[in-house]
Amino acid sequence: MVSTHTLFEWLVGLHIATGTVGLIFVWIPIVGKKGGVLHRRAGTLFVQSMIATGLTAVAISLTTLSDPTGTHPHLAAHPIFADPQAITNIFGWMMLYLATLTVNLAWQGWLSLRNGRDHLRNRVWHNLLSQVLLTAVSTNCFVRGVMAAEPMMMGISMVGFATVATNLWFIYKPQPLPTDRIKEHIKCLVGAGISVYTAFFAFGAVRFIPELALQPGLWALPLIVGLALIIYHQRVVTRPLRSKLGIA
Repeated sequence: MVSTHTLFEWLVGLHIATGTVGLIFVWIPIVGKKGGVLHRRAGTLFVQSMIATGLTAVAISLTTLSDPTGTHPHLAAHPIFADPQAITNIFGWMMLYLATLTVNLAWQGWLSLRNGRDHLRNRVWHNLLSQVLLTAVSTNCFVRGVMAAEPMMMGISMVGFATVATNLWFIYKPQPLPTDRIKEHIKCLVGAGISVYTAFFAFGAVRFIPELALQPGLWALPLIVGLALIIYHQRVVTRPLRSKLGIA
């Protein structure tokens, strides 16, 4: 029978492999020509890798929740994570939240352009269920952050609430403009990139320097860069279309 630690290590290896694909391919749509064949193919591969990365992260978080010290034996003697509950909170509940956030953003970003003018298809049951699940894990992350007096968990959960709010605003907008679809597409897929880079920096660093896991700067850097990219590309990409449609 495979031990929890062995299963955990296998999942981490698969997670790193799929996440690396996303870390690389996210930049092709960002810096390359928009709307071309390369953009579409790289974007599709990025979405697929993000969904795979998010799902493996869900599995990783569940193995951590079932056996926190067994899956993270290298942290057992560290003062920050000496209490197994600290491992459960950060590498179990918070990772579950970030994994759900990544899948949610990748799926919503893909649907927003795939459905085109057939906007009602964005209200399919699985996309609405995704919003419910993200709300649930965001709430759980926040509440457990309050219970543990962990500001990082409370702060990062706000991204989930904001994501659900903006997703639902788009989903239930009666007649979204082409610019709305493009802006939603950019927000979600760059947001998924932010999520995977955040996990790369924060959870990856803890394997070598555990103290870095809870450093706000390490978590804030991908968010700041990502938000700047979202704002920039939303303005650059939608400006020509807005002019063509006569929108100020």
